[in-house]
Amino acid sequence: MRRDTFLKSLAALAAAGSLPLSAQAAAAVKMMLPANPGGGWDTTGRALGKALQDAGQAASVTYDNKGGAAGAIGLAQFVNGSKGDPNAMMVMGAVMLGGIITGKPPVNLTQATPLARLTSEYNVFVLPANSPFKNMAEVIAQLKKDPGSVKWGGGSRGSTEHIAAAMIAREVGVDPSKINYVAFRGGGEAISAILGGNVTVGGSGYSEFAEYIGTGKMKPIGVTSGQRLKGVDVPTLKEQGINVEIGNWRGVYGAPGITKAQRDALVAMIEKATKSKAWAEALQKNDWTPAWLAGDAFGEFVDQEFASLRATMVKSGMV
Repeated sequence: MRRDTFLKSLAALAAAGSLPLSAQAAAAVKMMLPANPGGGWDTTGRALGKALQDAGQAASVTYDNKGGAAGAIGLAQFVNGSKGDPNAMMVMGAVMLGGIITGKPPVNLTQATPLARLTSEYNVFVLPANSPFKNMAEVIAQLKKDPGSVKWGGGSRGSTEHIAAAMIAREVGVDPSKINYVAFRGGGEAISAILGGNVTVGGSGYSEFAEYIGTGKMKPIGVTSGQRLKGVDVPTLKEQGINVEIGNWRGVYGAPGITKAQRDALVAMIEKATKSKAWAEALQKNDWTPAWLAGDAFGEFVDQEFASLRATMVKSGMV
């Protein structure tokens, strides 16, 4: 076949969507980041995009930040605007499940296509540098005295730090419905509020606060892990007599209406990306724990997590 004829045939196949799926996906990935810049989803999505390019799985990656409502605004745009698009991806995680449970948005994750769980991370609670409190024990004492006077700052309603705050209250004998939780649209807003002393306690994934903890601008007073984080000298809540443990995982979904073959091609792309040098560097830089789970197994995991989170939130008086 002549070269010009071959190229015309290739162009026709691409226009018809009949090229090999990997070739289509490698053309231009569109990444929905359902949060404002500076937070965990934003960081995860951009790290994945860099890894996709580093691994030769994407020729280019464009990002679209749509924050608010624990990711529901971005989810709605993704579901309604990317149907059948084999190159579209959306970052999500445990926070989005909590937001769906509390906010009951008109769109749902079941309308999109589960691809893979990428990482897991535990939350850390911090005090502003100028806080009158020195540790979690003093915060708890004030919480028992006057629940509303302790302002907990973090992600959207239903985020893992919101759930953890409610669980802490319940464990220490305070009505979870009385906690004063201030929800922010993204990690950047929460960080500004904590640094400015506008909240009593801040909560988020350790990686989001690590820089400020390292410089002394935030004082860590407890992590939600079962054991102390590797290389991090912060006591767990359990060490401090508060029986609370909760993790924050993050993953990626594909567009509604893609075929199984298209889904599998995307999963293969993402898996190759997670084996790249760029992804390894992102894991180390952000203290993320790899938590790979893909396809149907990931979809089943999300269903189980949804049921488990809902049960926890009902017990904590959040639903």
